Amino acid sequence: MIGILALQGAFAEHAAVLDRLGEPHFEIRQLRDIDRPFDGLIFPGGESTVMGKLLRELGIYDPLREKIANGLPVFGTCAGLILLAKEVDGGVPCFSTMDIAVKRNAYGRQLGSFFTESDVRGVGRVPMTFIRAPYIASVSGDAEILAEVDGRIVAAREGNQLVTAFHPELNDDLSIHRYFLEMVRA
Repeated sequence: MIGILALQGAFAEHAAVLDRLGEPHFEIRQLRDIDRPFDGLIFPGGESTVMGKLLRELGIYDPLREKIANGLPVFGTCAGLILLAKEVDGGVPCFSTMDIAVKRNAYGRQLGSFFTESDVRGVGRVPMTFIRAPYIASVSGDAEILAEVDGRIVAAREGNQLVTAFHPELNDDLSIHRYFLEMVRA
């Protein structure tokens, strides 16, 4: 069972991908939702500042951070990547569980959005949709680079944590979500 943070952002799109993969899931909207058993967690794209604020106001932040620290597999896309980063350029870190430094809104405004394809280590060639996306300025510790586009890091993994600056949930390709589900099952 996969929990999807559903406070704001592209949570419905991740749910649709999990439906296509036949993976059971539910939305996390309030503290009592965290009491349900789940084996993995998705932080969707959206507005990281708003999500961070709501996580704290709803009392969800501390229990989720503890679950991630204790090994719960987590997949963050775009804003979800920012939530997990230890360093955030122009912002305050939220969970600070992943040894990455992030540049927010690195690709500019909504008009700076774009589509490309690139290789992701351990996955293969995947379509990548970037919307007001961040990029990973650097990795340290045990974090490893999985993909780069034009010399910028756009996907990384550290143990039980996977992040992408792009939105795999907005394309027909299911390979990134399959990769995450393999992490959950391992």
